Amino acid sequence: MPGQSIPDQPVITVSQSEDGLQAVLGEEHLAISICGESVVHVVGTPHANLATNSSRPWMLDPKQSCPGAQFQFTKSDSAAILTTAGLKIEFSLDRGNITFRTSTGSRLLEERDAVPRTYEPDEVNGQQTYHITDRFSPDSTEALYGLGQHQNGMFNYRGATVELGQNNTDVAIPFLVSSKGYAILWNTASLSYEDNRFPLEFSFSSIAGNSVDYYFIYGPEMDSLIHQYRSMTGHSPMLPKWAYGFFQSKDRYVSLDEIHVIAQRYRDEHIPLDAMVQDWFWWKTEGDPVFNANYHDVPKDLENLHQQHVHVMISVWGLFDPASENFRSLADRKFDVAKAHVYDATNPAARDFYWNNLAGKLFAQGWDAFWLDSAEPEEYWPHMGDAILRNKQLAIGNGAEYTNVFPLLHTLGIQEHWKTATDQKRVFLLTRSAFLGQQRVGATVWSGDVYSTYWGLTHQVTAGLNFALSGYPYWTTDIGGYWPAYDGAIQEPAYQELYARWFEFGAFCPIFRTHGHRPHNEIWTYDKVEPILIEYDKLRYRLMPYIYSLAWRVADLDYTIQRPLVMDWRSDQTTWNIGDQFMFGPAIMVNPVLKANATRRQVYLPDSPAWYDFWTGETMRGSQEIEANAPLNRLPLYIRAGSILPLGPEIEYATQNPGGPVELRIYRGANGSFDLYEDSGDTYDYQKGMHSIIPIRWDDQTGTLTIGTRTGSFPEMLEKRQFRIVYVSRDHGSGAGVPANIDREVTYSGVEVKVTAR
Repeated sequence: MPGQSIPDQPVITVSQSEDGLQAVLGEEHLAISICGESVVHVVGTPHANLATNSSRPWMLDPKQSCPGAQFQFTKSDSAAILTTAGLKIEFSLDRGNITFRTSTGSRLLEERDAVPRTYEPDEVNGQQTYHITDRFSPDSTEALYGLGQHQNGMFNYRGATVELGQNNTDVAIPFLVSSKGYAILWNTASLSYEDNRFPLEFSFSSIAGNSVDYYFIYGPEMDSLIHQYRSMTGHSPMLPKWAYGFFQSKDRYVSLDEIHVIAQRYRDEHIPLDAMVQDWFWWKTEGDPVFNANYHDVPKDLENLHQQHVHVMISVWGLFDPASENFRSLADRKFDVAKAHVYDATNPAARDFYWNNLAGKLFAQGWDAFWLDSAEPEEYWPHMGDAILRNKQLAIGNGAEYTNVFPLLHTLGIQEHWKTATDQKRVFLLTRSAFLGQQRVGATVWSGDVYSTYWGLTHQVTAGLNFALSGYPYWTTDIGGYWPAYDGAIQEPAYQELYARWFEFGAFCPIFRTHGHRPHNEIWTYDKVEPILIEYDKLRYRLMPYIYSLAWRVADLDYTIQRPLVMDWRSDQTTWNIGDQFMFGPAIMVNPVLKANATRRQVYLPDSPAWYDFWTGETMRGSQEIEANAPLNRLPLYIRAGSILPLGPEIEYATQNPGGPVELRIYRGANGSFDLYEDSGDTYDYQKGMHSIIPIRWDDQTGTLTIGTRTGSFPEMLEKRQFRIVYVSRDHGSGAGVPANIDREVTYSGVEVKVTAR
């Protein structure tokens, strides 16, 4: 525009490098490296002599995270260009900014064309550093997702500012995904901000660091973005099969005697259950592995629970009471974070100490999982606020630069020691925070201490969907919320309705778990809605063949189980702002009911030849909005045409009746496929090839179902299996129960079988 000008531009020189290009812009030095056909690494420093080799433990070895790819370097008077099979990266010789394009030239994203990268000198924690910022120009319509888990209720972050600093209920993962098919991994653990207050710009900024450092990733599909992200930062392992069942928890059970009584009642009443949880204050002194007087023979009590096929998880904190023997030892060895009463998980020796003197001693007693609470970390009372490491010194470096890394190294230390102790028991950890790369640990994140209100429930749905788009596949929430809205709420009809709605949603989270600060929290506590809770608990277990097969997809193909609609219908702009519906795997669309006294809710059905009402078998067309029936006992569920949905028999724990028949529900209207995965349910033998896959295919035109030749095997594998085939239609093969009438039954012995619909 007339009268406008930009700051004087420095002299810019550029040259080809071994892996991309190097540029000098006055004092600034910039490197653009080609990590893959669709992955680019950008690093800029304010001057030449500044080191850029700070430790980044969230990234895999460079041979894995940035292996390189073929590229061409060209240069004109105005730009230097790197071209790969997937991308064209233009570096402006006039403005010094970078533009990312597809290989065919379509613009994806560009840095702002006036001083895109800035480095403001600062002194933080007594050390010289820089406040770093990079500014980008999005297009006018694209939607932005990811960034971890936040409680602002937003799904699409356009127009928002998001703080990336760990806190209870707020999880910082600096991985941003766009509806245009690209992602940015902001490669720092510093307290940071993603800012899109101004429509023409979004920026990343961090309070400390020597360099602007980010990866640009192109999919364009979101599954491809997440696959590439996990290839750079680590793939997710299989969890033990029992972990996909129901977790019973509350704040808190006061003894293993109490836990045993609760577990026995679940078994006596034939209500499915896989895990009980021992929350905090089991200890005499926090930080020491010594139980209070309520606990007697812990190993024997755990063995008794195991005989009931009940697994048990115990809460262990990174926070220590200064009166504990372990804290005194930590402090003597300088293994603590000064002035926080937290062990320094960035110190490998401190991680060894934590295992050898606390977690490992509990593990040896027979506990099946650790609940790593307060993993942000939270400092000792009085709590001074969020992102507490920003003003601390850590073994790895300045806390201002490594503010957010604690949960990754905390969980990673437990995983590494656990797997050293045994490979016959898969790691399962529950934690309240996460960071880049933490998906490679056998850890599930829960959404923290949220409120027991519809506001709280609604915000958990959007939080969980953005968490899934942050590359982390395992997430859960406190069913019913943690903090009660008011004392005595559990007996109030309004609260029991809320609990039922939360439970319905929870049954379709990757991990299914109830918890809360309530005197009682078992299914029978909620007497007014107990039949509803039991129905959804049983449905979760009927879905175990489906869920466990999806877990294999997560491990083998970097799949995401809980899928916002934009993942599968990215080109449909209607899905860009839908943060209260999601796919649970490829087949089931879940539509949580998030308002009190609701009996109906609006549901958007994306493009599909047909959608089936799970409860009735009724079909309806895609690409429309409907008003779905949603009485209290009805969570609107819709199945996409072409789905093959495997369901098991009614069971009371995840590994019960492995030889039971598998019901295959076929939803006609499109071709379909599903790979049924099986293994022993625990141990890491699956990584050695000890598992089997049965490919199942549906040809809609010919009406032929092919149960293909099984590949692989494992010692406990069932040689023959019964498949019960149901072609779903109105009032046939619908609902949660085992159908009275099936269409075909097949005895399968591992070789291909074809079945044609009559």
